Amino acid sequence: MKHLFFSLLFFIGFSAISQQSIETTIEERFKTELEKENIKSGILHVYSESRDIDIQLTESKEDTISINHPFYTASITKMFTATAIGILKDQNKLNFEDKIAGYLPDSLITNLHVLGGKNYSEELTIANLLQHISGLPDYFTDETNDGSPNIINQLLMKPNKLWSAEELIQFSKDNMKPLFVPGEGYHYTDTEYVILALIIENVSGLSLGEFFKKHIFQPLNMHSSYMNLKSKAIDNKRCIIKFYASQYELSTLKSLSADWGGGGLVSTTHNLIAFLKAFNTDKIVKKETRLAMQNWVTETKGMEYGFGIRHVSLGELTNTESDLQLIGHSGSTASFLWYCPQLDTYISGTFNQLEVSKSALILVYKILTMIEKQ
Repeated sequence: MKHLFFSLLFFIGFSAISQQSIETTIEERFKTELEKENIKSGILHVYSESRDIDIQLTESKEDTISINHPFYTASITKMFTATAIGILKDQNKLNFEDKIAGYLPDSLITNLHVLGGKNYSEELTIANLLQHISGLPDYFTDETNDGSPNIINQLLMKPNKLWSAEELIQFSKDNMKPLFVPGEGYHYTDTEYVILALIIENVSGLSLGEFFKKHIFQPLNMHSSYMNLKSKAIDNKRCIIKFYASQYELSTLKSLSADWGGGGLVSTTHNLIAFLKAFNTDKIVKKETRLAMQNWVTETKGMEYGFGIRHVSLGELTNTESDLQLIGHSGSTASFLWYCPQLDTYISGTFNQLEVSKSALILVYKILTMIEKQ
């Protein structure tokens, strides 16, 4: 019994030292990234219930921030918009293979997708949009027909402009061309997710923010989450953390209304991890719906895309022998929300800087390899 007692004490002590060691190592790596000149703030949350890990780190060269401060999630929003479509599917209000024309006004569908003299607008499905295989251009970053500024370049040119969904879609129709026949390619585009958000509103009778609140935020106690410029958090009065493109702060621009169904969510790491845990355990959508959403197509080397969700093979991405995988999403502001099934570990956070998204993914990879070696 005495030997058992001392063995138990040794195990507890070793486990505590090991936990302290991994936290210190991760914190050092996190601070190293933040020493880069163009990164002004960062948040990192590493969580694994099975591994007894809950590391929460924040740093800022400007304002004082905490792990409970909400930040701009950018394209992580696509997971929520896609999940909202999944919820409507589970409510038997639509199907992934439905034609989008059945849920939208003619004025929006007319000439939405015309390529090579043929009109494919009536053929587009919800699944085409969810998976970025519609061929529609991206109003944010694609080049315009005449070289005039696209929407991302207009954010600072028209900082007080409040964009409607219809204006964004019309901008795409007027100034850009589709890239391929629906289903015959892959092109990541926010245009699709604005259309999907409109479908959610038309089918549910709720605004996108209200739908998220009723069907996702409230059930999962995500009280710090809201849609930028469109709604408010259930219970979090902290200001959004500032984020930048180069030296330009974008956080307060009304023109960010252009980033809606594909990128307008504001949230915290706790809320985001709660969402992804619930998604993975079929507490938001049915298992069959979740599996359908994980019908992967190739996006780029080491990355595949489902319905609003990414799958990353870290070995292929980093040219290493790692067999670690990620499921989740990242955002242009260097925001990230990932789950590694091999390590049963969630990682969420942000660097709040448009130019360092690659650095954020490398940080995630290095953290996971640290945990793997623990």
